[in-house]
Amino acid sequence: MGTLKTEPARTRPDLLATPTAAALEVWREDAPVGVDEVLVAPIDATLADTAAFCEAYEVGLDVSANCVVVAGKREGVTRYAACVILATTRADVNGVVRKLLDVRKASFAPMAEAVELTGMEYGGITPIGLPEDWPILVDSRVAATPHVIVGSGVRHSKIALPGPALGALPGAQVIEGLAKAVDTVARET
Repeated sequence: MGTLKTEPARTRPDLLATPTAAALEVWREDAPVGVDEVLVAPIDATLADTAAFCEAYEVGLDVSANCVVVAGKREGVTRYAACVILATTRADVNGVVRKLLDVRKASFAPMAEAVELTGMEYGGITPIGLPEDWPILVDSRVAATPHVIVGSGVRHSKIALPGPALGALPGAQVIEGLAKAVDTVARET
């Protein structure tokens, strides 16, 4: 986990968005990962963007996960999903995600909309504590990673947890091929 100084996330609600802290309070006892294995570390908020964060805290892009909010419309109703992908990949928004949302066209949700609907800060959105009716699409590479770093809902900290825990979140689906490998850092929200 690079140079991050972690501690159990539920003991540091000051380092979490309100919905994230609330989700940790009701963490399932039968989850494959105990709530105390969900760790949080403070970071410099100006370094929250993936490339800057990984460089400053010596965290590999291959263990840094981004949570991107995607939206699409069907019959006048907007459908949302969160995609959790490694920083070495890019979500297949108009292929796999569009089909899973059953919409004609999907795209990244506008920043203001994503922030308002999640109650989280842009650049720190996490799959932990998202609206209950949103599917959480987790790329199979994320779920197979022993430990990943993801947003905490705020820009001044990051969460570290076993990748399989993300695939076991309520509403989560592990999707093979959700993302494609790229040479640059994936877009994040």
